[in-house]
Amino acid sequence: MADCNETLRELETFLDGELDAPARESIQAHLGGCLDCLQAFDFHAELRTVISAKCQNDQMPAGLLAKIELCFGEDFDGDGQVG
Repeated sequence: MADCNETLRELETFLDGELDAPARESIQAHLGGCLDCLQAFDFHAELRTVISAKCQNDQMPAGLLAKIELCFGEDFDGDGQVG
């Protein structure tokens, strides 16, 4: 079973669905028995929901896409996808 430090360290990866099955199950088991970590999980999950909703309602600032393309350089394929 994961401990609090491991759970908190892996929380974003867990929320992204990027953990392998054993790690995911370990985090889930820990969250089931640790109120502090469960509250941290709930906070991060709600924060993601709020940010996602906010980002869908706002227009992208002028020039932002060009700045992002510069950051990615050749890895940016021009149609808005990194690849």
